[in-house]
Amino acid sequence: MRTLSTVLRDTTRKFPQRPAILGPSGRSLTYAELDREASRLARGLLDLGVGKGDKVGLWMPNNPEWVIAYFAIARVGAVVVPMNTRYKTHEVEYILGNSEATTLFAVDSFVGIDYPTMIDEIRPKLPNLKHVVIVGNAGKNTHRWDDVVACGTKLLSDGKLEAREKTCRPEDNVFILYTSGTTGNPKGAMLSHHNIGHNGEQVTEVLHANEKDVFLLAVPFFHCFGCVMGIAGAITWGASIVPMAVFKPSEALELVERFGVTVLYGVPTMFVLELEEVRKGKSDGSKYKISTLRTGIMAGAPCPVEVMRGTMNEMHCNVSIAYGLTEASPVITMTRFDDSIERRVETVGRALEGIEVKIADDDWKSVGTGETGELACRGYNVMMGYYKMPDKTAECIDKEGWLYSGDLATMDAEGYVRIVGRKKDMLITGGFNVYPAEIEEYLFTHPKVLNVSVIGVPDLVMGEVAAVYVIQREGAKIEPQEIVDYCAKEIANFKVPRYVVVVKELPMTQSGKIQKFRLREMAQAAFDKGEMQKLSPTGGKK
Repeated sequence: MRTLSTVLRDTTRKFPQRPAILGPSGRSLTYAELDREASRLARGLLDLGVGKGDKVGLWMPNNPEWVIAYFAIARVGAVVVPMNTRYKTHEVEYILGNSEATTLFAVDSFVGIDYPTMIDEIRPKLPNLKHVVIVGNAGKNTHRWDDVVACGTKLLSDGKLEAREKTCRPEDNVFILYTSGTTGNPKGAMLSHHNIGHNGEQVTEVLHANEKDVFLLAVPFFHCFGCVMGIAGAITWGASIVPMAVFKPSEALELVERFGVTVLYGVPTMFVLELEEVRKGKSDGSKYKISTLRTGIMAGAPCPVEVMRGTMNEMHCNVSIAYGLTEASPVITMTRFDDSIERRVETVGRALEGIEVKIADDDWKSVGTGETGELACRGYNVMMGYYKMPDKTAECIDKEGWLYSGDLATMDAEGYVRIVGRKKDMLITGGFNVYPAEIEEYLFTHPKVLNVSVIGVPDLVMGEVAAVYVIQREGAKIEPQEIVDYCAKEIANFKVPRYVVVVKELPMTQSGKIQKFRLREMAQAAFDKGEMQKLSPTGGKK
């Protein structure tokens, strides 16, 4: 068991001159430089009065400063509170207030957002917030990043940082990651150094990571995918990180070529767009040179089989599918390189070592092999609980330590898991259970479909029926009826969508998940306006 600070120190001793961060904007750091910068900032935080266990907000895009702050906060025994860079003032106010943050790191601007102005607006409502540190132009009552680092540099030799670091334990809370609040306010999942450090190590061990690897991280650092599987995972082995602040498929592939990226992370939507870019490159002669790609992880949302196959066969990226959730630090299961191709594209693999998995019914009792139920896990990776929410914690962690995911799944006799969908996403059509992920999976085989999402909408006769929101490939023209007819060929009648809406984009979170609640809102608005046309699977409108 190690603290995050020890993980960085151990790697720095092994590979001091290896590049830790390769900055697309020009700033790169070796491991020795990253470790030194983290200590300087950490000592500066001590001078600001940041105490052990204090909460420190991180409101920045993927950049070297995020990584430095990540380890500096951990080094002083404080708790990192990452925040989505697209949050609005009321969301930031809630998270900083709920976490009782004493300090906040932010950039001066990103994608046109003026962070200091937003902070000024909410700061009077946050009595615990004593210090704001700005990367860039600092405003009134804020500290410049460079000044805090400079102060820490002058004081570094006084021994106070070493003394503080000795008080840190692997079982201490080091992160509070707020889960998306689809219903009610977000909940802060408390994770320990060991939760994060060991999970990041295990995940990248499955990828056979080593010090020669280069990780392209376009997945946001404020998400477990970025900060645990990405930063902590790569740094465990002495690999290099290429941070990408805003994902664009063409630029991602250019960075692969520029830096010789070997490990590519992304949610399925990212891989869908990268695949499309690779295919366009082949057709117009401007093929990207991405032969350095070795492996990667596709996770964060259901992974369509066709996208997985395309990534492996056309991008020659031998990706692993990972499944988990923030409360599980985050990864529970992964596919391995020696799994059969069927299991690699059709399952989310089996549990990591030290993690138990079961499939449970509504009473939290195990169901039979192959039966559908809620996936639960138990092991070192289960969160410490939701911050200041013991009742919410008890709703998802039982007295035996099992964490219930809210995801519906099946598990075979050898422990391989298939995710069927979210319990809340499942619809009941005429008394039959319908899982949107199954319909989505099939529609990804349609040659004109680029991306797709399925939701349930009310129906007077059937209770609920499926509605499809689809993005068509460039140059393709989809008629709603052909989607219904395509489904009717291969899937049961009660599962066939009755509504099809062709859209240019799907509402997404910044971490790449489709916001199905937004689709439901869109569908309701369309029903209210009389714009939704019900289709039958026989070829005509009904």
